Amino acid sequence: MKLTVVGCSGSFPSMESACSSYLLEADGFRLLLDMGNGALGELQRHCGLYDLDAILLSHLHADHCIDLCGYFVVRYYRPDGGRCAPLPLYGPTGTERRLTAAHDDLPHEGAMSEVFDFRTLTPGTSTIGPFTVRTERVSHPVEAYGFRIEHGGRTLTYSGDTGPCAALEDLAEDTDLFLCEASFTHGKEDIPDLHLNGREAGEHARRAGAGRLVLTHIPPWTDPDISVRDAQKVYDGPVEVAKAGAVYEV
Repeated sequence: MKLTVVGCSGSFPSMESACSSYLLEADGFRLLLDMGNGALGELQRHCGLYDLDAILLSHLHADHCIDLCGYFVVRYYRPDGGRCAPLPLYGPTGTERRLTAAHDDLPHEGAMSEVFDFRTLTPGTSTIGPFTVRTERVSHPVEAYGFRIEHGGRTLTYSGDTGPCAALEDLAEDTDLFLCEASFTHGKEDIPDLHLNGREAGEHARRAGAGRLVLTHIPPWTDPDISVRDAQKVYDGPVEVAKAGAVYEV
């Protein structure tokens, strides 16, 4: 599997990165995980506008989904070749309603479903293209999911947004690459069931036996170096911070 970081900034875009979006490729299939603020522009550095095969949304906060409104325009008003066929879009309950309300000026009711094939996520295991995807609810104020994605004997775990929870450790058990949020700073923010800090991400990685930890969703006002040091205090494997444009072979 090839993982490209399209955007990794938490909560709002930074000067260096768009918000959450990750392109996963295998066997010619392109699966996009989330499409937050600014991600649609950055995606074009790595993939053609019409080359995605499916989209998987962790949850419906704007920094993970809002650029789908722009992507609707791309697919609905395609100037050459006509309107695009519906693209599989896996998301929490109410994804179509959320995007329709955010766009607020559709040509007609139901226009979103003309270019997106909305499919509601539930906990469990499914197949998306060549990928086996295990989906579990994680700890966040809205319906939110983490994902364990397998292909060819290799495994990627993506936390989405979450506070500490056992479900995330289950998803990350013996995973090859753990793409884990670290929005908070240990000893600074302490809001239950919202986000992880670097130390908590490291603890989850250690208990899960993850092979590699990549910290992501770090807001511009959070020092990523502190998050890395905190994770390294409790986890012995390699730790780094996700950066826009970074590519990982999983």
